[in-house]
Amino acid sequence: MTTHINLLDWRKARREKRKQDFIASIGLGVAVAGGLVAAGWMLVSGQLSYQESRNAYLRAEIKEMDKQLTEIQELERVRSNLIARMRVIEELEASRTASVHFFDEIVNTLPEGVNLTSLRQQGANVTLDGIAESNGRISTYMKNLDASPWFSDPRLVVIKTDEKDQRRQAQFTLQVKRLTQPKSADNAPADAEGEEVVG
Repeated sequence: MTTHINLLDWRKARREKRKQDFIASIGLGVAVAGGLVAAGWMLVSGQLSYQESRNAYLRAEIKEMDKQLTEIQELERVRSNLIARMRVIEELEASRTASVHFFDEIVNTLPEGVNLTSLRQQGANVTLDGIAESNGRISTYMKNLDASPWFSDPRLVVIKTDEKDQRRQAQFTLQVKRLTQPKSADNAPADAEGEEVVG
């Protein structure tokens, strides 16, 4: 049987072992820290890449929406132009119809014995000059204009009575308002001679 005798200092051996264990634990800590740093860097890099891809997607979507918004604005402009043109056409149609009614009513309301010599229009106001066989004919004409659905508020401006070739005539000027929309007419134009207006 052989006996081994350790001649080395056991304290020194223990210090060396502790030193090696400390160095190993430091190396392990450094390795773990490095791994954590690498994992953190990879995580942050992944999140940055993801966010960049999202930003790129959002930029592309915003660009597409801007394009669609521009198209919508162009369509709105075209729509507004079309509506404006339609209104102009409707106004022209209404004006043409109103003009037909205007001249029809000028003729239809004119009683026998009254002749017009001139007609002037300024806005909605119409000035009529004419000659009548009597003041009563002028009164009838004014009643007819007032009863017309296309005229209102007839007013006698001037009346002048004289005799020509032994015939009495009344020169007159009257004003009436022209309506763009017909009013409800309760009375039909009269043809009979009304009461004379004192001139």
